[in-house]
Amino acid sequence: MALKIRKGTTADQVPMTPMIDVVFNLLIFFLVASKFAEVERDLLLRTPEASAAKPVTSQVAPLEINIDAQGRYYAKGAYRTLSDLELLLRRENANNPGRAKVRIRADQQCRWQAVVAVINKCLECNIRDYVAGVGGEETSP
Repeated sequence: MALKIRKGTTADQVPMTPMIDVVFNLLIFFLVASKFAEVERDLLLRTPEASAAKPVTSQVAPLEINIDAQGRYYAKGAYRTLSDLELLLRRENANNPGRAKVRIRADQQCRWQAVVAVINKCLECNIRDYVAGVGGEETSP
């Protein structure tokens, strides 16, 4: 059975003019929209810079207090008495309010009384973030 194909009728063709109009309208829309995005990017505020400002997320280095076998205290490379240590702890808390850290390291032969005295001084100076350890073991409150 032979199939008959009709050629040359204009009713079966898709009109191209409205389709081209729609494509040009979309092209113009996306070009204008991208220009608005560039203008919006340029409207960012320029905030003033502070030279002495520190980032909020910076970590405070802990103050290291070492206790030798005889119960003597060393901090910042020098021998300290318990009253000197208290002044140092108060200064550390004043420089870093609420973020001061202390790391207490003690010799294995050291008596715990010296470690507890430093912990008490930390608490008196409102330093709650301390780590104490004897012989390589560290514990925190």
